[in-house]
Amino acid sequence: MNKRIVSVVLGLVCIAAFAFSTVAQTSRKSVSGAEVTGTFKMSFIGAKYKGLTNDLYIQALGKGKLKIMFDLIYPYTMNNGEVSVNMGSLSGEASIDGDTAIYESDEFGPCKITIKFVRSGQVKVTQDGQSFDCGFGHNVMAAGTYKKTSSAKPKFESLEK
Repeated sequence: MNKRIVSVVLGLVCIAAFAFSTVAQTSRKSVSGAEVTGTFKMSFIGAKYKGLTNDLYIQALGKGKLKIMFDLIYPYTMNNGEVSVNMGSLSGEASIDGDTAIYESDEFGPCKITIKFVRSGQVKVTQDGQSFDCGFGHNVMAAGTYKKTSSAKPKFESLEK
């Protein structure tokens, strides 16, 4: 009998956890210009890659538009033990609806980058298309979780040089 009670309780806990995780991932109706504007960084894991980041710069333009710029790398260790990187960058305009912005381009191939404002100070980026479809170097991808490091309006002119 005790095993049955434990099984039922465990099952209810699992159902509650699933329900909570589903609610926690629901979309928000909108995000403010102040929340989206700024610099977001995704750090690479591992002591060899300490200090290396993928950077995302965003400025709210209004009327459902964002100016975005990615400065990306793919770090790797060469045969001699030194760290090197492949690089990629992208700048353009994304459309935002609610808490999700989408950038699309067919310049190099079908590239779609989705930026979801998960919570204040954090975005989750997904990429549909290969690195070369978005004009990036070998293995360079925009996908990942980025954390906001600055709320200042990015100076795109100085970043693009």
